Amino acid sequence: MIIKNDIPILEYDDFSEEVIPANHDCKDLVLPKKCLFAFLGDVVDKYAKDNNAEIVHEFETFSHITKVYILHEEKEDICLVQPTIGAPAAAALMDFLVKCGCEKIIAVGSCGVLADLPENAFIVPVKALRGEGTSYQYLPPSRYIELDKEQILAIESCFRAHDIPFVTCTTWTTDGIFRETKEMVQYRREEGCDVVEMECSALAAVCKKRGAKFGQFLFTADSLANVHEYDAREFGKDSHEKALLLGLEVLKTNN
Repeated sequence: MIIKNDIPILEYDDFSEEVIPANHDCKDLVLPKKCLFAFLGDVVDKYAKDNNAEIVHEFETFSHITKVYILHEEKEDICLVQPTIGAPAAAALMDFLVKCGCEKIIAVGSCGVLADLPENAFIVPVKALRGEGTSYQYLPPSRYIELDKEQILAIESCFRAHDIPFVTCTTWTTDGIFRETKEMVQYRREEGCDVVEMECSALAAVCKKRGAKFGQFLFTADSLANVHEYDAREFGKDSHEKALLLGLEVLKTNN
């Protein structure tokens, strides 16, 4: 049944089957249950190469090819991917991974800060404001989406075990990186959003729709805290390798 609305993005089909299955071009591919969804640039490919990861699939779009790696760890296999930024592209890849067998996914990447937070600090979102459009194709409209408590606890436990400081927060997920206006930044900050990024609410929606468990942690990069003077800083580059290793550790200890 289609829930209709004058605003197209608020319309939702809660019943009928998709025309194109997410695994339409590789229906026999079976991936590990655990997956690290790492927005970490060249660090991902380098780590995969250095650790003899197996390339089991290439997820193709017209403009980009994402290598789907399997890390053959001592106790279990773990899927590793470097997704394209932005909710639509990242969500399509996530849908594919879950369809092919991934059940527990940890995403990691950078975020912009709206509050006065230092660079390279670790953040664990507990909910995301749905300011993008993709999540509305997977779940009925709502202002926020809650992240899986089980995955949040797994991330927090790993951080505490390694004595790594972190804070929890609400994140603002948006499609419009150049429409983070001064008044909108202030408005989001007033309603409790400390950071901004482009995928979290969409990825959480895909996993909730498909029955997978999803968690995410972020590291702080650029700053919008001073709306009169944008500060790019170093985009959190010093956290890339550390974040990848932490993400894998979260998955390994998450049973």
